[in-house]
Amino acid sequence: MSDIDRDHAERLMREAGLDALALFQPEAFQYAIGAPAGVATMWGRAGAAIALVPSDSAAGLAAVASDHASGPILKAVPDIDLRTHRIWIDMLDLTGVQTVPQIDEAYQRLGSAGPRPETFDRSACFNLLGDVLKERGLDRARIGADLEFMPAADFAALKQALPGVRWTDGSDVLRRMRAIKSQHEIERLRRAAKAAEAGLVRMAAAVKPGVPLGELSSAWKAGAQAAAIEGGFVLSGHWDFISVGADLSDMSAVVTPGALIKADVGTLVGGYSSDGARTFAHGPASPLARDIFKALENAFAAGLEQLRPGNTFGAVHAAMIASMRKDGFTEYYRGHFGHSVGGSVGIEEWPFFSSGNPEIILPNMVVALETPFYGQGLGALMIEDLFLITETGAECMNTLPRTLRDLSAE
Repeated sequence: MSDIDRDHAERLMREAGLDALALFQPEAFQYAIGAPAGVATMWGRAGAAIALVPSDSAAGLAAVASDHASGPILKAVPDIDLRTHRIWIDMLDLTGVQTVPQIDEAYQRLGSAGPRPETFDRSACFNLLGDVLKERGLDRARIGADLEFMPAADFAALKQALPGVRWTDGSDVLRRMRAIKSQHEIERLRRAAKAAEAGLVRMAAAVKPGVPLGELSSAWKAGAQAAAIEGGFVLSGHWDFISVGADLSDMSAVVTPGALIKADVGTLVGGYSSDGARTFAHGPASPLARDIFKALENAFAAGLEQLRPGNTFGAVHAAMIASMRKDGFTEYYRGHFGHSVGGSVGIEEWPFFSSGNPEIILPNMVVALETPFYGQGLGALMIEDLFLITETGAECMNTLPRTLRDLSAE
């Protein structure tokens, strides 16, 4: 199932003067089509999987994908207009086949006989896209491609293969489409946030003097996985940036009394990543650490007060910087205090809570609000939560207290 709001996409494409989007990035393909792009995308080259999104919301989506990926795609999206190309993997449905000669017959029936390419044939893929465009009267259209992803050599080849198309950069339109989440996307992010937070609970229970950072990471992963199993969903990935103590690069650090423990973590559900952080210590943190954390708490509260539909991302950043200034941090400069989240390549997605950013906060965005402070020789401190923007405000997806927790007192 596609996660695209076709009416919203039509408005964005019409405003940009586009007749369609052709999406080549694997994550964008899955977002548009609702199924994975397949293994042929692992080289990071354009063409192995292509999603076509016409600006006309009534027109169906189309896809170009490998014969190896076609089965899962059609199972997930039976009505997709799918064109397939051959890749290096030789695979055949042998249902009902009993003998070796029948295998050759099966190849011939499917039109799968003959040599396969070394990886995939980019020209064949672009030609299949050309067929779709011609059939739909888009072979002379203005089409946006996700050029933020596409290698320059592949774009040159695309323009040469389909010279009648007026190609342009559709990356901004794609970003704006992805910033507004469907209910399916929101549910994946809720589950991811729930699992990651359960991992933090498990990790906090493992904090004792002498425990190494690696054990804390393992405890977090185990807690996240257990929560997913209990919740009846599957994690497609996980990541963690955990630091212990004053040396932020020491991966062999162990817990000592009063040392800061910062856990910035996320799990992925269906490719959609949560992002959240808490700070702990086992024993009282230093007075300086407590002073810094108090300022971070105040800045987080100031940003949260501005986190509402109709406000700008820049206004949130301005409120948080002003709060830090008020608490005496006159030279503290943070490039952004958070970002959108979702299922694209990185954990952090556009738009960002950055200085002067005029982008408007809109309902059904899911954003991470964060206040980090990194002090080599002191340690890292951080607060971060996920929020769903509603029609009237912001709904937090996390439940753990945002305090600097002394775990020895619990």
